[in-house]
Amino acid sequence: MDITCTDKELFILKKVAGAAQELGMETYLVGGFVRDKLLGRDSKDADFVCVGDGIALAQAVAQKMNPVPKVEYFKNFGTAHIRVNDDFDIEFVGARKESYQSHSRKPAVEPGTIADDQDRRDFTINALAIGLNKDNYGKLVDPFDGLKDLKSKMIRTPLEPSQTFSDDPLRMMRGIRFATQLGFTIEETTWQGIIDNAHRIKIISQERITDELNKIIASVKPSLGFDLLYKSGLLQLIFPQMVELAGAEYKDGVGHKDNFYHTLQVLDNLAAKSDDLWLRWAAILHDIAKPATKKYEDGHGWTFHGHEVVGGRMVPKIFAKLKLPQNEKMRFVRKMVELHLRPISLTKENITDSAIRRLLFDAGDDFDSLMLLCEADITSKNKQKVKRFLENFQLVRQRCKEVEEKDHVRNWQPPVDGEMIMEMFGLPPSKPVGILKDSLKDAMLDGIIPNTKEAAVDFVVEKAKSMGLELKKS
Repeated sequence: MDITCTDKELFILKKVAGAAQELGMETYLVGGFVRDKLLGRDSKDADFVCVGDGIALAQAVAQKMNPVPKVEYFKNFGTAHIRVNDDFDIEFVGARKESYQSHSRKPAVEPGTIADDQDRRDFTINALAIGLNKDNYGKLVDPFDGLKDLKSKMIRTPLEPSQTFSDDPLRMMRGIRFATQLGFTIEETTWQGIIDNAHRIKIISQERITDELNKIIASVKPSLGFDLLYKSGLLQLIFPQMVELAGAEYKDGVGHKDNFYHTLQVLDNLAAKSDDLWLRWAAILHDIAKPATKKYEDGHGWTFHGHEVVGGRMVPKIFAKLKLPQNEKMRFVRKMVELHLRPISLTKENITDSAIRRLLFDAGDDFDSLMLLCEADITSKNKQKVKRFLENFQLVRQRCKEVEEKDHVRNWQPPVDGEMIMEMFGLPPSKPVGILKDSLKDAMLDGIIPNTKEAAVDFVVEKAKSMGLELKKS
């Protein structure tokens, strides 16, 4: 495995090597940059470890650049950061050794050697270092056979796994994340170490756990990570609602599918079509209320009536617990969960334009995202069945396109709004205004009246008359 750097990266390495030489400071390029370059992956940041003062090295490097970039430093941690050309980050830290107490992942730190620094790394593939001094420039320092693990696609801890994971339990999720992102296998004793120490994840902040979870969700095949989280026992601790989807129950010989693995299939199907993190979250949560709504009905088998409505109500609580944003992103996920069954009903025959208009209106700008989610939700071991359903969905898309071109309801705004209704009838904000607005919307979506201001005014006047309301005298 060879390292190939871009001209910009080589420029930075030479500046760091020059500054290290002038300061007489033993310096190495370490960690993720080395790993990714050996794997032929792009990298947007590089970490440097020196035996000495990392902040002093960063300041010396900055002085060698034109223009001189700003050095951000954190004295308490002995680290410094430089943003180069707006798209590349370099970080500096002095080599250190660490010791941990059982209740915290924050270590006691003291200066150390490059060997001490490599000892504290999470995995062998992240403990690789490349010398940047005159006597060892470009030489790989690999005390734990990380290069061998890269070649055999293996995740392994440099030290005894229980010590590595007990010291910093977030490393368990990082290990699963790397396995997911890189398509690597977790080595047997390392995997057992994760299982044995899963309970330690409780000392990690929710924000850090969710950050790792999002990185797993953003990977090419996120099901790999969720399967590992589930089998290790971590998922039961960090996301119990998802674990409740697992397993199939049988009654009178009738069973339902395992909704956990169905969800993972939907997630992978969607990931193949969209990078949208929040749409992927919608895939994860689309069936989250099935355990709460599961019922066995004689003559029908297992049912999950209303799981889309109950699931929609669960979304804000789950987002709050996981410290995910409580803003339009959460509202988008909730909307997708609540609407995910609607397009499926449109695959049946004799669906009215009214039903399509209502779906277009309710989905609005998110219609295409909803259709992606619904298509991803078609899972079956029967390939012909999947093919037939997907073909039906193409017909639904075509029908929706035709109705939208004719009626323009996707981002429909009523030609007569609440303000106008209050003005027409001299009403304050009140229930009658809401009734008139909703009646107008329903009449237009049902095709009873055309989408014109004149037709809307006539309809509202007639409806108001039936409610005993009269136009305000001008």
